[in-house]
Amino acid sequence: MRGRSLVFLLSLLVAVLVSEPASGANVTYDHRALVIDGKRRVLISGSIHYPRSTPEMWPDLIAKSKEGGLDVIETYVFWNLHEPAQNKYDFEGRKDLVKFVKTIADAGLLVHLRIGPYVCAEWNYGGFPLWLHFVPGIQFRTDNEPFKTEMQRFTAKIVDMMKQEKLFASQGGPVILAQIENEYGNIDSAYGSAGKSYIKWAASMATSLDTGVPWVMCQQADAPDPVINTCNGFYCDQFTPNSANKPKMWTENWSGWFLSFGGRAPYRPVEDLAFAVARFFQRGGTFQNYYMYHGGTNFGRTTGGPFIATSYDYDAPIDEYGIVRQPKWGHLRDLHKAIKLCEVALVATDPTSTSLGPNLEAHVYKTDAGSCAAFLANIGTESDATVSFNGNSYRLPAWSVSILPDCKNVLFNTAKINSQTTRLEMKSLKSSSQNIAGSSEVFQSGWSWVIEPVGISKSDSFTKSRLLEQINTTADVSDYLWYSISYNIKGDEPFLTNGTNTVLHVGSLGHALHAFVNGKLAGSGWGDSDNAKVTLEKDITLALGRNTIDLLSVTVGLQNYGAFFDTWGAGITGPVKLKGTSATLDLSSSQWMYQIGLKGEELGLSGGGSSQWVSGSNSPKNQPLIWYKTNFDAPDGNDPIAIDFTGMGKGEAWVNGRSIGRYWPTNVASQNGCVNYCNYRGAYNSNKCLKGCGKPSQKLYHVPRSWVQPSGNTLVLFEEMGGDPTEISFAGREARSLCAHVTEYHPPPVDMWGSNVQTRKRLGPVLQLECPSSDQLISSIKFASFGTPRGTCGTFEHSPCSSNGALAIVQQACAGKRSCSIRVSTEIFGDPCKGVAKSLAVEAACA
Repeated sequence: MRGRSLVFLLSLLVAVLVSEPASGANVTYDHRALVIDGKRRVLISGSIHYPRSTPEMWPDLIAKSKEGGLDVIETYVFWNLHEPAQNKYDFEGRKDLVKFVKTIADAGLLVHLRIGPYVCAEWNYGGFPLWLHFVPGIQFRTDNEPFKTEMQRFTAKIVDMMKQEKLFASQGGPVILAQIENEYGNIDSAYGSAGKSYIKWAASMATSLDTGVPWVMCQQADAPDPVINTCNGFYCDQFTPNSANKPKMWTENWSGWFLSFGGRAPYRPVEDLAFAVARFFQRGGTFQNYYMYHGGTNFGRTTGGPFIATSYDYDAPIDEYGIVRQPKWGHLRDLHKAIKLCEVALVATDPTSTSLGPNLEAHVYKTDAGSCAAFLANIGTESDATVSFNGNSYRLPAWSVSILPDCKNVLFNTAKINSQTTRLEMKSLKSSSQNIAGSSEVFQSGWSWVIEPVGISKSDSFTKSRLLEQINTTADVSDYLWYSISYNIKGDEPFLTNGTNTVLHVGSLGHALHAFVNGKLAGSGWGDSDNAKVTLEKDITLALGRNTIDLLSVTVGLQNYGAFFDTWGAGITGPVKLKGTSATLDLSSSQWMYQIGLKGEELGLSGGGSSQWVSGSNSPKNQPLIWYKTNFDAPDGNDPIAIDFTGMGKGEAWVNGRSIGRYWPTNVASQNGCVNYCNYRGAYNSNKCLKGCGKPSQKLYHVPRSWVQPSGNTLVLFEEMGGDPTEISFAGREARSLCAHVTEYHPPPVDMWGSNVQTRKRLGPVLQLECPSSDQLISSIKFASFGTPRGTCGTFEHSPCSSNGALAIVQQACAGKRSCSIRVSTEIFGDPCKGVAKSLAVEAACA
């Protein structure tokens, strides 16, 4: 009996232990840092937006983030993605927020959940669902009861989802921070006193949800306690929180900038990005987030702007396809290691600052226990400097920060890159079933098509005696709205010239429009990211009798930023006129017929189904309003894939029924403003470093590998303007070469810090190369020079000061190996020019 009782008691104890929830972490903050379980932390974070990649990509992206030195993944929560119709939710596939957070937790990283629910993010309508616009009496982002009711309901839903899965740190999960609202301080003055009371309400509402973790508001100088106000921008070292009890936090360090259709591609040199990060920690920061660490892709119709491109690469450390961008990823990884070696001193105390000369600063963190870390900065943009600090001499390049984890030895300098550069180029891809020379031929056979009717073709059309604003009419269920009118021409109308000629004038709020007269395309027009409005004037010829004018208005992503952005319109609001030499006929208040969306959308052509498809050898080309379909086999291998849309005009593409986004390769960037070399010294802005002048803003479109099968895939295109689908082709990323350029002034590799000082000094600077794939070896050395080589990766050149044996030495050290390391020293290469600072430049190929 006693034995059975003992067994029962043990079983009961086991049941209690099993049912006991995981112990949670206590997350608080003080003036220095976030405090997790009583310990201040230095935290490096990076933004990855779950819907801009796929669940199959998430583990690899997160693993690369962790390897790159991140502690935290930051993401927005996209309201319109999860609640496309009121009270109807979707958390499947790319929208599986819980799975994304759990995947981060499985990797051992933490999460900052930016619920918003306004996100901006170059996302359609700033993340708000369009149905919200039609709630009676609503005004967005202000002290408005209908809006606050809906905002609180969605925010509470997300918080409850996290709680149900025990994902807040207070429950043992990875979520250590949450955000309410987003950059409201940039525009709150437009809302007056109602904006101030709204922010107080938002803070109170969020904290009442009892998450057990701190809440933040970025760009909100008056964020009410206990909400932490944080900084967004290219630089945040000068930022000060609004309370001495709050830590200095940076929620968006812009790693590059977004791309617009018709725009040049921005990029940010890693030397400047690293400088900004180091300055932030130098001057008291302890939490820093890269926006973006992986930008990804705006699949479907998720882009905002308007005119934001489908690619959201953002020049991030991990590129759109999930490949690490070198040297950005590697240089930042080394920076993170250097900062983490300073963590004990950084979180223990405030820094003491000292001027070392004009534009020269030292900040020192020193504890009573003997820990010491120092940051030496040259914030000048012109000249390098040599400074004296703690009795030692240090060389500081212009616009750089040196990090000394022991206050003596330089471990890292932001302007001295030890990481290699990997030159990635797009190559043609083909499948093993295609014995062809070029991948464009994969798509050249088997095209079928459906001609989209011009004008009204659906049974749900309607009429109004005025021109309608587009967003209020379509509720954004489609990019497309037809405006159609008929007019009877007698031949003696005063707005006609030479019998039947006139000028068609169309005024539109944007974003693009195509005008058809009697079924034929008369002209097209579109705005741009600076001005979405369109004014189209075209000479047209009308026929005697009945004439039809059909105007197809097209949106290219809805506005996502600005005060009252939700009220900004689109579509043909007029005037629409027929203009002659002596008179004008205004059609704006006439009887117009309307059709929301396309006939092909109603038929579900994007999925490849329907009996409407026509096949044959003479598929229509370079004609507007054509749906195209073909089947294809996937390119060989597992590397990321893209489709090169050269030859097409403007439209949208679907692979196996999934939209890979809007394509627009004919929208070409300006010829001016690009630079072959971007000087990282000096303050960065989004127009400082640009490339792609005179080229399509985007011609390559990401197709996730998980969306294709080995064979039997379906590609569907809807072409608005006219194109030739047989010209499109598969493309993939290929590492064409590896480069590194290391000077005698570079610090030793960061990973050598664990060695003793004498070993590090003896080793000195080291050039390191490694092929990106584990099955690759260094097949050749394209260039090697020790002395004063010139140029950049792919354009290296010898100078008169060049060691004769450099190539042979590098070949012996590296050829045939996956990776190699070479000391940058005259002991190894000799001294081709005494008294001159020397460097080693190498370009290698992998195979």
